[in-house]
Parts: sequence; C-alpha cells; structure tokens
Amino acid sequence: MIKYRLNNKTVIITGASSGIGLACVYAFHRKGAKIVMAARNYDVIRKIEIELNSLRDNSALAVKTDVTVESDCKNLIENAVGTFGGVDILLNNAGLSMRANFLDVDLTVLKRLMDVNFWGAVFCTRYALRYLIENKGSLAGVSSVAGLHGLPGRTGYSASKYAMQGFMDAIRVENLKKGLHVMEIIPGFVATNIRNTALVADGSAQGESPREEEKMMTPEELAAKIVKGIEERKRRLTTSYEGKLTPLIKLLCPSLLDKLYFDHMKKEPNPPI
Repeated sequence: MIKYRLNNKTVIITGASSGIGLACVYAFHRKGAKIVMAARNYDVIRKIEIELNSLRDNSALAVKTDVTVESDCKNLIENAVGTFGGVDILLNNAGLSMRANFLDVDLTVLKRLMDVNFWGAVFCTRYALRYLIENKGSLAGVSSVAGLHGLPGRTGYSASKYAMQGFMDAIRVENLKKGLHVMEIIPGFVATNIRNTALVADGSAQGESPREEEKMMTPEELAAKIVKGIEERKRRLTTSYEGKLTPLIKLLCPSLLDKLYFDHMKKEPNPPI
C-alpha cells in the first residue's frame, strides 16, 4: 500500500489544546505536517505554536476558535489558507460529553452537545471542504461507540455522534468521484479530560471521572493510530473491542447489545440510570 505523505501537508485540528487533539498536534508535526490548532483556550495553543515553530520554522498556527460559532470556523479556515495556502486534512476532534438520565437533564445540555459535537464539525467542514476536494485530502472526525449504539446516561452524546457520523457518511458519498478521503474514528475509552468536563443534569461540569483513567488508552497512542489511519486512508478507524463488536452484535442480536451496554454503564460509580 502506498501511504499518503504527510510532509508539508496542512492539517487543521479542532480541540487542539488538550487530550486527543493536543496529542495529534505533536504526532502530525513529527511527520512534517504544517499544523493549524483551533481551540477556545488561545493561551495554551499560542505557546504550542511558538514551541513548534522553534522546532521547524513556519510549521504551526494557533487560531482562537469556538466551533459552535460559525464565523469562528470560517475564520479558522481562512487563516489556514491565508498562512499555508490551503487545507489538506481537517480533523474534527472538538468534543463534549454528558452523564445524566434523560428524565432529569436540562435540555440545554443536549443542545450544547449538538452545538459542539455536530454543528462544530459541520461548520468547519463547510468552509474547508472545497480545499480538501481540491487537494484530494482527508476529512476525519473523532466519534465514539456512542455513535454506533445509544448509551444510557449519554443521550445527547449518542445523538450528536450519530449525527456526525451520518453527516460524514453523506459527505463521503456525495464526493465519491472526487478523491476525497473521509475517515470516522471510533476510539474506546481514552484517558482525557472529556469525562471531567462532561455535563451533568444541570449543565455543570462533572469534575471527577467515574472511570479508572489509568487503565485506558493514552491520547498519544490514539494519535499514532489516527496518523496511520490518515496515511493509509482508512474508511473507519476502530481501536477497541467494543467498537469492533458493536456493529456485529447489533446486526445479529440488538436486544443483547442493549443489555450489555446497560449492564456495563450501570457499573459506574453513582450511575445516572
């Protein structure tokens, strides 16, 4: 297999200030790519911009971006094109989770998740797509097993990831003859702050993670797999047994899958279900 070369390619990464996004910044930069970092926390990505440019001149750009704001996303793409001349890869990574029973949750929580996880990907893709098509580049999005099967206590998260995956599937088919590569990323549990920032029923951040983070895949491990997936132009990158087995069990015995996920999520400390 001939690998897609990342050297000198322009990569936009949303949610770049921490977790998977931050790990991907360094992973793609090591491959010789030019990095455009998008995040609300500009101070963090600005420091990384300075660091990366000291390692390789004119190789990184930080753009303050709230992906829920369409004009911010348009500005992100325009800055990338203005600085590096185009866009080769867009990694829609910015994400937000939740942990609450639907009967108890304030509906603004679900709207917030849709705004970040779905509309953030839509806005960025809308303004980057013509450049990606022009360069026969890659559109990638970080989804979840929650986008393959509904998870109890995660209604808004599942809905937003289902929506993002359906959107990306449609983009793939629309541009089937144009050389565009589209990759959905289905990781298992990764040790990031997404569970700390997850919203509970009243819309506040959960704070303490209910899971044993030390037993999870690290962001760096996942970033290496994402880079390889882009190089090999994979259709779907699945990194856990849950992700690989879910579609099969759902096809053969969906009621069993319901029970397995209910029992699994019920084991969390103070489960919301």
